[in-house]
Amino acid sequence: MKQPFKYFLLFVLAVLLNYVLAAQVTKVDAIGITVKDMNRSLPFYTDVLGFEKVSDEQVQGTSVEQLKALFGINIRVVRLKLGDEFIELTDYLTTGGRSIPEDQKSNDLSFQHIAIVVSDMELAYQQLRKHNVEHVSTSPQTLPKSIPEAEGIKAFYFHDPDGHNLELIFFPKGKGQAKWQDQNGKLFLGIDHTAIGVSNTNNSHRFYSTLLGIERKGESFNKGIEQEHLNNVQGASLHITGYRSPAGPGVEFLEYLKPGPRRLYPPHTRADDLWFWQTNMITSDAEKLYKQLKAAKYKFVSSKLIHQQQNGVHTKSFIVKDPDGHAVQITEYVNEK
Repeated sequence: MKQPFKYFLLFVLAVLLNYVLAAQVTKVDAIGITVKDMNRSLPFYTDVLGFEKVSDEQVQGTSVEQLKALFGINIRVVRLKLGDEFIELTDYLTTGGRSIPEDQKSNDLSFQHIAIVVSDMELAYQQLRKHNVEHVSTSPQTLPKSIPEAEGIKAFYFHDPDGHNLELIFFPKGKGQAKWQDQNGKLFLGIDHTAIGVSNTNNSHRFYSTLLGIERKGESFNKGIEQEHLNNVQGASLHITGYRSPAGPGVEFLEYLKPGPRRLYPPHTRADDLWFWQTNMITSDAEKLYKQLKAAKYKFVSSKLIHQQQNGVHTKSFIVKDPDGHAVQITEYVNEK
């Protein structure tokens, strides 16, 4: 290869690499959950699970209508914090979305949860029992030696008042992030990750890692009676893959190898349907990422890249669907350096 052409090719590759990296996700922010009645959901998350309210806002107008692809909406958004992580509860005041089906299972592709880290599983489980929380798991499960990547981890699935799936998780020493061993006398410590049902790990990897830039951290293959009772899926055998951006909670893929995905993500889902979660992510260049995802033929909720001005902050944002239909909101804070 002649030297001038070689240098030109390296220059082009460097420019393309910079173009991609500049547009990727820098942080997983709040996990968004759609609720039916804020006055019912808010006490559950604060009084039962120990979240603290950060903000409580009402939003309406053309920008949010275009972002959510719903006309005539007025939404109440409450931002809550647990440890270093955040969730956002959204109550649609002017429209009524559909409820989560009572027969939803953990291997439905609409499945999503947040994993709430606890310092003591038995005490946390007692707290849930005291408030008559609905079980998904038969009881808290301790994952066995046959799953070496997860050995000793304790977990329990349950429902919030709207039927959203939530998880309690306890990490023994040597498992999970080091910060989960720094308990400071608290029972509920933070959010380790949000988990989503996926039909094909490789397809989801391309979306979340290749395009969004979230780094793959590890995987495990989970099966056995403990896993079956945790997910409440008989014969469950899962390929679980963990991803993490430079900041915020992780994103975990749950691919059911057996018995396989039960139901697809509902194709005509609206943002006010209660099974609609959205994982909020921060980027330094929303427009570039919007164009890349458009070019890759992913489906969008938002009609276009949305500019919003609120409380003196200018944002650019859009909501896109991953390969299985889970919503991801990408936001750039223009005023922040």
